[in-house]
Amino acid sequence: MVMALREITESDYPAIQALHRSVGWPERSLAGWRWLHANPARLDIGAPAGWVADGPDGEPAAHVGNLIQRFRLGERRLHGATGFNIIVTPSVRGTSRRMLQTFTTQPNVFARYTFNANSKSQPLYVRHGMRSWPEQTHAVKLSWVVSPLPLAISKVWRKLYGLAPKAISGLGEQLMNDRLGRTPRLSLPPGVSLLDDFSDASPYAAFWSALTQDGRLLADRSPEIQRWRLQDPDLSEPPLTLAFERDGVMVAYAMAMMAKSNILEPPVLEILDLEALRSHADAIPVLMTALKDAARIMGAAKLRLSVVTPEAMARLRDFTRTARNEGGWGHCHVQFATDAPNTALWSPTPYDGDYAICLRPIPLDAIHHGARRPLRTSQTASKA
Repeated sequence: MVMALREITESDYPAIQALHRSVGWPERSLAGWRWLHANPARLDIGAPAGWVADGPDGEPAAHVGNLIQRFRLGERRLHGATGFNIIVTPSVRGTSRRMLQTFTTQPNVFARYTFNANSKSQPLYVRHGMRSWPEQTHAVKLSWVVSPLPLAISKVWRKLYGLAPKAISGLGEQLMNDRLGRTPRLSLPPGVSLLDDFSDASPYAAFWSALTQDGRLLADRSPEIQRWRLQDPDLSEPPLTLAFERDGVMVAYAMAMMAKSNILEPPVLEILDLEALRSHADAIPVLMTALKDAARIMGAAKLRLSVVTPEAMARLRDFTRTARNEGGWGHCHVQFATDAPNTALWSPTPYDGDYAICLRPIPLDAIHHGARRPLRTSQTASKA
C-alpha cells in the first residue's frame, strides 16, 4: 500500500530510530538526529531533512534522509542533496518509488545523488532518472589490507552466521582489539602533522580559501562546516585528521574515521576526505602513507576509500596499483539539474556523500563494559 509522504519533523525521530533498529542499521541517538536536523546547509535553502510515510497506526513506516551540503565553484555558492537510509516496511510497500521521485525532484540543488547505494537498490536509482557516475569509477571502492587475519576470521564468522544466525548474533561484538579507542602514537612522514585547529584564522582556513580558487566544484570544507561535523554527538571518537605542509603552508589534508559495519566485521579506517591543492597533488601519496601506517597502529584491518574518481586514481599514484577493488556494483548515482555546472569540475570523495553520518562508529562500550550488541536482521523491511 503506497501512503502519502510528508516531511520529517523532530517529533518523528523516535519512530525513525525504531525503523533503523528494525533493519539492523546503526542507530543514531535522539541528540544525533537533532544535530543532523540542524544542518546549516539544509537551513540555507529550507530543504526537508527527509521524508516519511505513516503506516496504518499513524507512525512512520518508511523513511528517506535528505542530507544537504553546500558547494563552492570559485565565488559561486551552490547546494547538493544526497539521499540516505531508505527504509520501507511491508505496511507501506512500494513507497520507495515515491520517495525517490520526491527526492529527485526537489528544488534548489544542482545535483541529487547517492554515493553509498547497496547492490540490491542499484536498479531502483536507475529507474528514477539517476545515472551511474562517474562513468569510469562508479563501481570502484579501493582498500589496502594492513592485517589479513581479522579479515579471514570475519569471513568465517559470516559463513557461520548464514548457518545459525541467532546463535552467532547472540555472541555479541567480535574482532575487537586492545588498540581501539586509544590515543595512537603515530610516526608521521615529514611534512605531515595532526590537524585539530578549525578556527576561522587557522592554517586550515587559509588552505580552504586557496582550495576554493583551484577552479573545481567542491563540497564545503570551510572551518564552520568542519566544526559542525565534529560536533556529531554519536561519534565514539573524533576522526583522524592530518595536514600536509610545504614551506610552512598547508597544501593538503586527509580525514579518516574508524568504523565497524557490524558485529562480525573487523574495524576499518575509512577515508572520509583526501584533498590537495591542484599544484600539490604529490602530497596525496604522502598522506596515504600516513593513513595506512595509522590504520595498523589504531587497530584497523584495512584502510578503505569508498568513493573514487578518475582524478583520485591519478593522484593516488602507486597506491592505485596496490589496492584491492571492493566494488562490483554501481554504488554512485547522480541526477544533475539542467543548470548544473560542468560536471567534469567535480571530483567527489566520501566527504561529499553520507559516509560521515552513516558509518557505524567503533562500539567502544563493548570494550569498556563488555556489552553485547546483537546483529539484527529483518525479513519485514527493505532498505536501500
